[in-house]
Amino acid sequence: MNAKEVIARRVALEFRDGDVVNLGFGIPNYSADFIPEGVNVILQAENGALRFGETPTEENYNPNLANSGGAPITLLPGAATFDIQTSFAIIRGGHVDATVLGALEVSQDASIANWLIPGKFAPGMGGAMDLLVGAKRVIAAIQHVDKNGNSKVLKECSLPLSAKGVVSRVITELAVFDFQDGKYLLREVAPGVTVEEVLEKTEGDVIVADDVTTMPI
Repeated sequence: MNAKEVIARRVALEFRDGDVVNLGFGIPNYSADFIPEGVNVILQAENGALRFGETPTEENYNPNLANSGGAPITLLPGAATFDIQTSFAIIRGGHVDATVLGALEVSQDASIANWLIPGKFAPGMGGAMDLLVGAKRVIAAIQHVDKNGNSKVLKECSLPLSAKGVVSRVITELAVFDFQDGKYLLREVAPGVTVEEVLEKTEGDVIVADDVTTMPI
């Protein structure tokens, strides 16, 4: 399993029966392929769909159905489609139980930066600003280090923030973190990964929970 699949599989275990969950670009949308059997989660695409499923195959691909990132989706029985205004009314009205968003950086005060690298073109923050304050629970799905091996799980974000103090849980290919007393709280480590390795690759301050477990992926 590569890093993205590890994160996507672990993200899918956060889905709760009956919840409305919004998935962001990239790894979050990938997690739709790994919904546990028997979990009836209602996935929302912010461009205007409720109850979509896994990535289509050549046999069931429909070019008119796509998620917010433009990637093809399948609609499940009972699905609804609507305009983007209605979609954002759902988000801003507090009807989204959880959102899973990718991130460039997270910080130990539960802040997230996920939209802009100075000097690089960005079309805008998009729906993240609404989701980060409108969803009841925010899960950040992020690769633990960048291509140069530098931690993206930081004491303080260096990039422009998308929102401050809103993240509930951070899931990387190495670990699962919650937050406690202004620090990361290490809850899980990936199979084959040690607590020491996680601490070495995490720039932020970490409290190690007494009952750290292995990711059930």
